[in-house]
Amino acid sequence: MPAPSLPQLLLRLRDMAFSAVWAYKARSFFVILGVGFGVASLTLIVTAVDGAERKAMEIVEWFGPDAALVFGGNIQKRAVGARFMTLTQADIQGIRQSLPGVTVVVPMRSKSEVPLKYQDAAVPATLVVGATENYAEAWNWPLVEGRDLSEEDVTLAGRVAILGDKPARELFGEESPIGRTILVDKFQVQVIGRLKYRGASGGGGDVDDRIIIPITTLTSRFNMERKYYRAMRIKFLDAQRMSDHVENLRSYLRMSHKLEPGQDDDFSIITADEVLKFLAVFKGGLVAFLGVTAAAAMTVGGFVLANLFSISVSERSREIGLKKAVGATNQAIMLQFLMEAAILTAIGGLVGLGLGLGLGQLLTRLGMLKILFSWKVFFLSLSSAIAIGVVFGLKPAQQAAGLDPIAALRGEG
Repeated sequence: MPAPSLPQLLLRLRDMAFSAVWAYKARSFFVILGVGFGVASLTLIVTAVDGAERKAMEIVEWFGPDAALVFGGNIQKRAVGARFMTLTQADIQGIRQSLPGVTVVVPMRSKSEVPLKYQDAAVPATLVVGATENYAEAWNWPLVEGRDLSEEDVTLAGRVAILGDKPARELFGEESPIGRTILVDKFQVQVIGRLKYRGASGGGGDVDDRIIIPITTLTSRFNMERKYYRAMRIKFLDAQRMSDHVENLRSYLRMSHKLEPGQDDDFSIITADEVLKFLAVFKGGLVAFLGVTAAAAMTVGGFVLANLFSISVSERSREIGLKKAVGATNQAIMLQFLMEAAILTAIGGLVGLGLGLGLGQLLTRLGMLKILFSWKVFFLSLSSAIAIGVVFGLKPAQQAAGLDPIAALRGEG
């Protein structure tokens, strides 16, 4: 009888490997479970990193590569007793008139936890932002309907407002809010615009949960200090020269605030680059934490496989001896065990992929994490699982192939 060809041999070994996997169900279950947890961790880290990168690009896009956000006070130092209300009207005017490349400057103040009401609908607490004209333009934030704040609104301290998407939906549902009068705390304002849904988080809250009114209206109605501003949004003409613009801005503010060389800034400048740096640090921490978890889980899964397969070699010594007695080569025995390991870890990889994606979806719904599935995740998870099978299954496979056929038939594995 002629010897089988290589394809025939591989098919025969595959069938035997599947039969062995099915025959030893308990061993198969523990191997699949061990590898599955490791692959689930790997799946979660890859999808989370991809999701973080996508989110970073979204944040940079809506923040704007041509803009800077300036806060009063040094948010990095946070020295005891340091002032955070340091931006003045003189700063605003000077930047508008003297700083090259500036197109829009919008100073801002805010009041948090303000209730809104319209007829029987109410929003218990939202953020009220006071700003000057062109707020939506300054933030690259399209209006779904209505108009932006105007210079006249600010000059006259007009009782007008632009609604964010969240309060607009909670107060009016799918109806248009334009022209309606709502109650902001204890005074009435007329809705003149509605911002487009942005779906991002910033400053510890939902950016869509806000209402914008003229800054003069905010300071007068809530009895706020009118000399200082908490922040200002600045847009520049040329995004390619942002580093130069930021340096000019810093130099101007230091001069305006009469800061001596060596003194810390009493303001903070944030750009899209700063946002990216922060997100890169966050992503690095996420990768490190989940990476260690995934590596540990996958190593444990590999050791579970190696130990169970070593025990299996002893239990199946008569089977191995019989196969050798009828002509099976050491190579064929080793290939069969490696196939069994690869099959089990591939199944474990698919189970782990499902677990990882399921956990990722749960964390996404809880708002703790954002995942992004791609075929890269599928192939990476499957290839990593099979690699575990081959690496950790190699020694037991060599052990099985090296058994003496006579001793193996006697059960001396």
